Amino acid sequence: MGTLSVNQNKLQKRLRRLAGEAITDYNMIEDGDKVMVCLSGGKDSYTMLDVLLHLQKVAPIKFEIVAVNMDQKQPGFPEHVLPAYLKELGVEYHIVEKDTYSVVKELVPEGKTTCSLCSRLRRGTLYTFADEIGATKMALGHHRDDIVETFFLNMFFNGALKGMPPKLRADDGRNVVIRPLAYCHEKDIQAYSDMKEFPIIPCNLCGSQENLQRQVVKEMLVEWERKHPGRTESIFRAMQNVAPSQLADRNLFDFNSLKIDENAAPRFLDVLNI
Repeated sequence: MGTLSVNQNKLQKRLRRLAGEAITDYNMIEDGDKVMVCLSGGKDSYTMLDVLLHLQKVAPIKFEIVAVNMDQKQPGFPEHVLPAYLKELGVEYHIVEKDTYSVVKELVPEGKTTCSLCSRLRRGTLYTFADEIGATKMALGHHRDDIVETFFLNMFFNGALKGMPPKLRADDGRNVVIRPLAYCHEKDIQAYSDMKEFPIIPCNLCGSQENLQRQVVKEMLVEWERKHPGRTESIFRAMQNVAPSQLADRNLFDFNSLKIDENAAPRFLDVLNI
């Protein structure tokens, strides 16, 4: 690439700044960490790797970066693209081969969505590999819009108020997952990916799957944002500003013990004695 235009330079600086803020706010990367960057071949993970490589150069701490791609043996998967790209960058990388494609096709009935099972199989394999190579952090490319969409998916279809936290420890305690792009907007990531001309590899395991619930939620949020600009940002801020006593989770807040505080100041003054 040649010299960046003013707008391109602003975009690059914004993504780097937001990623840096998220990493700092949630203490995602510490001195001496070995960060396994999960690279799918999509715009998000390419952008994440690009940003982390920059931060590695300018951060006041030292940390390693290892790029890892999982080859799920999808028909027509261009196996040469990622190795060529990573070799050109000079980044240490591994390609993990695991035929989850056949498993998904065998277990998921024709016409049903495959993403849930596919992601579980992929996540389990990557967790195990992170442990094998001694990675202390596992970086995923989810952005702010992914996090908000997941929040609504869980609320609408699972009856739970939860999303994708910027930092998460796996249930078995063996892995810490980080999402450095948690503060970044998808539209900025798309623009940056187009600008950098990343060699995008589309996921053709699921095909188009237009009726995915996530797509329905995405369209809902896009429409909200069109009518009320800034609403998605406000929803994300709300996820950072939770008031347990104002919800209804008895495990999160002790409603049983609530009673009048006998020592509280009277609400009304005796104006005759003032």
